[in-house]
Amino acid sequence: MSARLYRLMCAAAVVSLFPAQEALAHPHSFISLKTDIVSEAGQITALKMRWKMDEITSADLLYDAGDAAPGSPVWKKLAAEVMANVIGQHYFTEFWHNGQKVKFAATPLAYGLAREGHQAVLTFTLPLAHPQKASGARYTFATFDPTYYVSMSYDAPGDVTLSNELRERCNVAVKTPQPDAAVQDFALSLDKSDAPPEDMDLGKQFAQEVTLQCQ
Repeated sequence: MSARLYRLMCAAAVVSLFPAQEALAHPHSFISLKTDIVSEAGQITALKMRWKMDEITSADLLYDAGDAAPGSPVWKKLAAEVMANVIGQHYFTEFWHNGQKVKFAATPLAYGLAREGHQAVLTFTLPLAHPQKASGARYTFATFDPTYYVSMSYDAPGDVTLSNELRERCNVAVKTPQPDAAVQDFALSLDKSDAPPEDMDLGKQFAQEVTLQCQ
């Protein structure tokens, strides 16, 4: 995988990334999310994720894949490299219960990378380090790039789904935040070579929050 894509998946703001896309303002790349909340025996066990990258973000991957057949060693190698970068960023995801972070397993259960038209799609199953009881519990989670170089969002509330078991006892909601004007103006002021202060958590302020409430 190219160094440019590596920097993207690590959400580093570098001017050499995708030189054809020169517009100012964060974000510069976009990933559409879909998540299925997986359960077994009354416990939440994993998040099954699907990340569809925009065409410009996908360009490096599709170029490297060339005409390789789906599931070929070329695609598997690209998937492994992208997944390693995602793991290095803690899956760009936080999962919370009662004000405490829920830890994820060190490696995904399964992952893959594929072409969908002119876009690349990364899929993986992210297991919780320890299964969490669903009954009577409330959980929240969010997937975001802390620097907001990459926008990661659900296009519709229905893009978060539940296992059949959870569907009988749980409700899920997606909340899209409305950062104040000062935060929005700051994001608009950032060029590709700029990065917000780490303690600002800029991406988190724009991150959609998913709430899972079970009876």
